[in-house]
Parts: sequence; structure tokens; C-alpha cells
Amino acid sequence: MSMQWPDLLNRKRLGSQTHPTASTARTDFQRDFDRIVFSSAFRRMQDKTQVFPLSKIDYVRTRLTHSLEASSIGRSLGTLVGEQVIKRHQLPEMEAADFGNICAAACLAHDIGNPPFGHSGEDAIRHWATTADYGRSRVAALRESEREDFLAFEGNAQGFRILTRLQNPDNPGGLQLTYATLAAFTKYPRESYLGGNRMGGVSAKKHGFNVADQSTFTDIAKAVGLISRSDQYAVWRRHPLAFLVEAADDIAYRVIDIEDGYRLGHFTYDEVIDAFLAILPARDKHQKRMDGIRDPKDRVEFLRAKVINEIIQQSLTCFMDHESAILAGQFDTPLLDELPCNQQADQLINLAAEHIYCAPAVVSIQAAGFQVVNDLLERFIQVIDDVAGQNQKQASARSRMLIQLIPEQFIGINRTPSSDPYTRLLLLTDFISGMTDSYAVALYKKVTGISLPDS
Repeated sequence: MSMQWPDLLNRKRLGSQTHPTASTARTDFQRDFDRIVFSSAFRRMQDKTQVFPLSKIDYVRTRLTHSLEASSIGRSLGTLVGEQVIKRHQLPEMEAADFGNICAAACLAHDIGNPPFGHSGEDAIRHWATTADYGRSRVAALRESEREDFLAFEGNAQGFRILTRLQNPDNPGGLQLTYATLAAFTKYPRESYLGGNRMGGVSAKKHGFNVADQSTFTDIAKAVGLISRSDQYAVWRRHPLAFLVEAADDIAYRVIDIEDGYRLGHFTYDEVIDAFLAILPARDKHQKRMDGIRDPKDRVEFLRAKVINEIIQQSLTCFMDHESAILAGQFDTPLLDELPCNQQADQLINLAAEHIYCAPAVVSIQAAGFQVVNDLLERFIQVIDDVAGQNQKQASARSRMLIQLIPEQFIGINRTPSSDPYTRLLLLTDFISGMTDSYAVALYKKVTGISLPDS
């Protein structure tokens, strides 16, 4: 049993009854890209941490600029793969650009579910669910996947919620993206609880959707023909293009974190040049070209582009070498782990871990952000539970006041909290994880009394 490319590039839209139609202006997958670009959730990524939280330097990448760069890489890689797939399988009715546009849209949204303060924000939610006085008991009372959705909170699963439910919430299917783009977006096609079973492969490392969204992903998996891995749990083999989305993200952050670190003074010029040249063949040729570039930062940018192109070409070869195994669900390893330049590319991560990720300026703000996210969750869930248990009139004055700070979308219809504890907690994490870094800090200051609103 193998997945089939015509099914994998399904153009039908989630939640829409309109059948795909030919268009001379924009293809269905280009529309996916545009819908994501114009969404408010995408715009909020301009104030969400990539590596350097709340940076005052406008050169440094945010989640938004990182996502745009990953999308550019994904489009190139996807289009190159599409050309090879169409030629290999003699599929003249398919367009190579469709492969590229699916990857571009999925890459554009790949971080859209990340909470404020980057990965430390995810860690903060998990930490709250396991250690906070109220939060720990609150989450422990849930069952199986409902409980694991918070104990193992995952930005990828939150991103799936944003694309399919939270963005345009009155619209069935949210943004109503195509099945192909949503499947390629989901790098981890599994629910959060697998009953203690350990499934191998990178695609089962995390969960890609919450139990509340399981039926939605099930429909997507069936529509594009993903291979099921279990009769008992919701877990599938990856959409093949998800490997390219993952590779584009891996290429972007490995290479570009080093460039950002250099601009901020965390690396010397020689450290960066040596690390980049180690990945490139024909080192002397690139060295000669650099001799004609006067500004050191321009030399770094030149090499960065060459390194990205080299890893794209190696990723293309790797994907096509393993294509039949990928379609059969027998390959489940990140592409970059299989490349000839794997060790040199990993050295970029090692450099970043040594010089950037542990830098005091980064760690201190992440630690503060950790506290912000933890405290907002702990305060607001007690408020929501109080109102749910006592109703608006009988809840405490504090609860009646603080709940006004939460938009209706994240409470319930007519601002009435759900009777289901899981739903109340899920909506709260929707609220918290959707915040920008600056908004989270500002709200934290207000509810703790550190600052007062301007009169």
C-alpha cells in the first residue's frame, strides 16, 4: 500500500462545499498562501520571538520573517521535487508549481501556533500543567488525550487549531485551506495520547492535533490518502511534502540563526565563514568570490545564500532517493539527517547552542516570559472556573472583573463558560498562545498591578 500523488495534492477545501475550479489568476494552493498572509494570526508573528525575545534591533528575525524565509525555501524545494516526481511517474496533468505552492503555504504557517516567547512559551504551558498549584490538579482530572494535550502542549497542534478553527471562527473549517496544504502542514500526524505505546520515527515524536480537532484531521487524512498506523489510536504516516516543510524549516533556522548571531556579536567573522564554507563544495571558488566583496557582513550574506542552496540540492536528491519508501510510509527520518553535509549542518546547531541560545540576554527574557505565561494561565483558569461553577452573578467580584479581559471567543457564547472542563482549558490556551510577546507582558503587568492603564 502506497500513497498516491494525485490524492496527496487534493485541492478540496476543508469546510467548503464548493468544488475546486480552474483559475487563470491564482491556483488553489496560491490561494492558501494568500489566505494565511492576510490572516491576523500571521501578522501577530511579527511580535513573536524567533531566537532573540523582544529585540530592539530591527535586523533580527521574528517568527514572521523566519516563516517567510522558510516559505521561500519550501517553495524552491517543493517545485524541484515536483519536477522530478512528474517526470518519474509520467504525470503530465500535474504542475510542479503546485508542489512548491503547497510547501510554501505550509511553511508560511508552520510556526503560527507558537505561543509568546518562542519555545520557552511552550515549555511554560507544559510546566504549568504539571507543577502549578491549581493548574496541576486541573489538568490531572482530565483523561488520556485531553490531559496530554496540555501536559505535552505543542505549538504544531495549536497551529492546526488556528488554521482550521480559530481564524475565521464563524467559517466552517476556519481559513478553509486545501486538504493538501493542511496535511503537508501537519508534521506530526498523531493525537497526544498513545496509551504508552512508543511509535518510532520522527512523525510520531510529538502530536500534531488536539483531541478536540481529531475528527477534522481524520477527514483530511482520508481525503489525501495517508496511511494509518493504528486501529486503536489516531496516528498516520506523514504526507510526503511534510518532509520538505520540515527540511525548509531546518535549513532556515540552522543557517539564519548563525547569521543573526553574527550581526549581534555572538560570533566572530572567522567562526561564521569557517562553519559555512565547511558545508560547501569547491571552497576555493567561494573564497575567491568573497575576495571581491568588501563588507564582511555582505560576505556572510553571500555565503548564507550559497549554503541554503547547497542544502536544498542535497535535500532534493535525498527525497527522490527515498521517494518510494516515503510513499509507502517506510521512511520516517528528517531529510537533513540523511544528507552528506549532515555533520557540518549539525555543527551550526552546536554553535548556536554554545553562543546564542544560552546567552544571558536571551535566557533572562525567556525566563521572565516563562513566568508571564505561567502566571496568566494560573490566574485566568481560576477565574473562568469560578464563573462556570457559580455563574456570572454569584462568582467573586474579582472573577467577574478579570473575565472581562478575555475576549468572548475564548470564553463561550454570550460570555458563558462551557460546562466541560477540557473545553474551558482549551479555550484559555487558545487565548494565551495567541498573544504576542508584548501583549502578554502588558496584560501580565495589568493583572498583577505592576502597571496601571493610562487614564
